[in-house]
Amino acid sequence: MSSYGVVLITASNADEAERIARGLLEKKLAACCNIVPGLRSLYWWQGKLEDSSEVLLLVKTRRELFTELVAAVKALHSYTVPEVVMLPIVEGSGEYLQWIDGSTRQSGQAAS
Repeated sequence: MSSYGVVLITASNADEAERIARGLLEKKLAACCNIVPGLRSLYWWQGKLEDSSEVLLLVKTRRELFTELVAAVKALHSYTVPEVVMLPIVEGSGEYLQWIDGSTRQSGQAAS
């Protein structure tokens, strides 16, 4: 299994997405967060088909930080059940993966 991943997180609006991104970066749970506006989501929620405008966060991190990242997202997010899904990075340039290592904290280490 890959040591690195991209986490998909949807947010209700750009302000919420930025708050979540800054929170993850400040805690060094993420190396980079891309905020992608203009997302339209159709999904089932509480037995109803919903159609919502959302914002997508693409978060680059290490797999070992995922549990802490999920907890941080839940603390910052307005949704009862936020989307927090990690996709493995199967390949990446060595320099980029080293940058992710250097930009995130070691598991269990407090953010500086």
